[in-house]
Amino acid sequence: MTIKKSIKLLFFIWLFWNIWIFSEIVWWKFYNPKGLTSLTAQREKERLAQHKIPYIHYPWISYSHISNSLKRAVVAEEDANFINHSGFDWRGIKVAFQKDINKKTVIAGGSTITQQLAKNLFLSPRRNLFRKAEEAIITVMLETVWDKRRILEVYLNVIEWGDGIYGCESAARHYFGVTVSAVTPSQAALLASMIPKPKYYDRFGTTEKLLDKSQLIQQRMNQVLIPK
Repeated sequence: MTIKKSIKLLFFIWLFWNIWIFSEIVWWKFYNPKGLTSLTAQREKERLAQHKIPYIHYPWISYSHISNSLKRAVVAEEDANFINHSGFDWRGIKVAFQKDINKKTVIAGGSTITQQLAKNLFLSPRRNLFRKAEEAIITVMLETVWDKRRILEVYLNVIEWGDGIYGCESAARHYFGVTVSAVTPSQAALLASMIPKPKYYDRFGTTEKLLDKSQLIQQRMNQVLIPK
């Protein structure tokens, strides 16, 4: 096969891959994602390799039944401008890009909630320029097809919150023994503070650093906007 034909074949594979993703996003606008996301599939492989039980099934919770405190806490921690941007926080991306240049690799964050959701639903956890480009394409799809309420609802229902713990309902039950609708502001801030390193905090429990961070989040919670 010539180089030209190989490039053409790769292009059509990439095109059909993105058409499939777009069709999934359109379907999930009206129906909740079921089964494994890309993230949970990867984690399940890791758990099975370690001879652990499969991931914990998470019940889907509609947006209206999720504590507003948790919504505010997660937005305050992960993406304070979530309600206003179109999927990308350009200031955060600029800072992250500068860090990557300094370290000569693709490491830094700067991702919005929509970008994180794109990665969790469809992409591998590997960090490289191709994955970041695909993440950007899916982010545009999500912001075009879904409203902010749907994006935050799905994000809170699929996010990783510990070793084999996915979704806000499973997290609320695991850490506090309550349903997510009953989560208090302090509990919400603590859950939000775990998001960057959920498996670590699930293993080692509440640390002084985690408590300090949760207090800062709680102070910012009423300063952010969430979808109605």
